[in-house]
Amino acid sequence: MSKPKFQKRTIFLFAYIIFALVPIYWMVNMSFKTNQEIVASFSLLPQHFTWDNYRTILTDPSWYSGYINSLIYVSMNMLITLTVSLPAAYAFSRYSFLGDKHVFFWLLTNRMTPPAVFLLPFFQLYTTVGLMDTHLAVALAHLLFSVPLAVWILEGFMSGIPREIDETAYIDGYTFPRFFLTIFLPLIKAGVGVAAFFCFMFSWVELLLARTLTSVNAKPIVATMTRTVSASGMDWATLAAAGVLTIVPGAIVIWFVRNYIAKGFAMGRV
Repeated sequence: MSKPKFQKRTIFLFAYIIFALVPIYWMVNMSFKTNQEIVASFSLLPQHFTWDNYRTILTDPSWYSGYINSLIYVSMNMLITLTVSLPAAYAFSRYSFLGDKHVFFWLLTNRMTPPAVFLLPFFQLYTTVGLMDTHLAVALAHLLFSVPLAVWILEGFMSGIPREIDETAYIDGYTFPRFFLTIFLPLIKAGVGVAAFFCFMFSWVELLLARTLTSVNAKPIVATMTRTVSASGMDWATLAAAGVLTIVPGAIVIWFVRNYIAKGFAMGRV
């Protein structure tokens, strides 16, 4: 009885993997073709293999600067998010104060709100203070969504650490910064990795805020990819190559935090 069940699961898993990988394969396939071949024929493999699409992206400043800009504001967002979220999550996990549950719920409602709701306030505010078209503008705007998620994830990991560890450290003469950095933080490094991963993924793929709050100097790759239409039509080949290169940073991050993500799912907090 168990063997047919096992076979069904295997078939289902195999079918799901194919379903998930086909779009990625097709994008990679298109990235090595010319626009003429993409439009004119249907082929599983490039008939006229070319690296020109990748060469265009890696040599054209309007393309590769988009990746640099995205990496800059995503890194800034991750750093600020973790700096703010770690003490906030510790407060929620260790202390009870007036309105703590309401504040925690309010943080999560910010994460549930569509970015379009905050678009006009951010645009007017940044225009007034001179932050438009800067990396800091996008990084700060993304904090509204990444901080609640990071606090929620980190609070779950911190609540799993016994309070006796805190008390023992204080008895041994540890100051709070020393205790937090040398004892507590290593215990929740899995949670930090999971929080950093989700902050990266949201900030890396978010389009609406990043496109509206930037124009030239800080324009991200997701905004550049939406401007591939010309008088001759859509540049499908270059767009496919850009899509492949956009997947690479996310794949690298997933590779380094894959064990932490699995632990986060096991703890029921991700």
